[in-house]
Amino acid sequence: MATQHSRSAARVMMAPAVFLLLVWMLVPLCLTLYFSLLDYRPLRGTFDCCEGLGNYVRFVSSSAFQDSVVTTLMMVGGILVITVIGGILLALLLDQPIFGQGVVRILVIAPFFVMPTVAALVWKNMFMNPVNGLLAHLWRFFGAEPVEWLTNVPLLSIIIIVSWMWLPFATLILLTAIQSLDSEQLEAAEMDGAGFFSRFGYIILPHMARAITVVILIQTIFLLSIFAEIFVTTGGGFGTRTLTYLVYQRVIESQNVGLGSAGGIIAVILANIVAFFLMRIVGKNLDA
Repeated sequence: MATQHSRSAARVMMAPAVFLLLVWMLVPLCLTLYFSLLDYRPLRGTFDCCEGLGNYVRFVSSSAFQDSVVTTLMMVGGILVITVIGGILLALLLDQPIFGQGVVRILVIAPFFVMPTVAALVWKNMFMNPVNGLLAHLWRFFGAEPVEWLTNVPLLSIIIIVSWMWLPFATLILLTAIQSLDSEQLEAAEMDGAGFFSRFGYIILPHMARAITVVILIQTIFLLSIFAEIFVTTGGGFGTRTLTYLVYQRVIESQNVGLGSAGGIIAVILANIVAFFLMRIVGKNLDA
């Protein structure tokens, strides 16, 4: 049991790291908040300190903001559906005794360690290219016309790319949950005549509920800031402009630092609201 002295020593040793972390986060946040109150457009030489909340009003009232929020929610929702369902199926498959099980698990988890820009470029040039892509050759093999993925179905294309990257994470968490299940309980249910779907619906899936909730929480927090995949593939066009990409366009492309900073603060607030409600859901689930 830790004594008061050991706890105090631990706090002292952790203090420098905590201080550096707070500075690392708070300084950029405070600068963003400061710029959001200005009419700051470097290329035009504009630097007006009396803008106030005008940037926030203009950013929220624009049609681009509403469209970007809808696009963000659709993208996050689609990725979560694919990764959770696919993660459950892969976790069930990898839990079975198969030849080369360790190698197969490593190969399944490998995409999670690929850089987002690299993954997007690979999918864009090697898989989704309408002329020389692997999917184009597959379509022609079956006598169909190749699909111009990033032009005809750009939102679905990005959902597929990001899902491919996050599916290993969900699989790993859900596989751990399956392997923590008491095998005697499954054996007893099988001896009582319960089929696979009955065992899955009444035993395995309820046991995985907490892991599924954690996967949804962690992925949602990270997926709200998707940027690299959109930048590399569609450049925010064809209805793929998320809230994060809209902030980038306002700051870099439009050179309106004040408006973009206001968008960044709004994005942080919305992300924290989503994280708060998800944490409440996770807390209730874990306490159940």
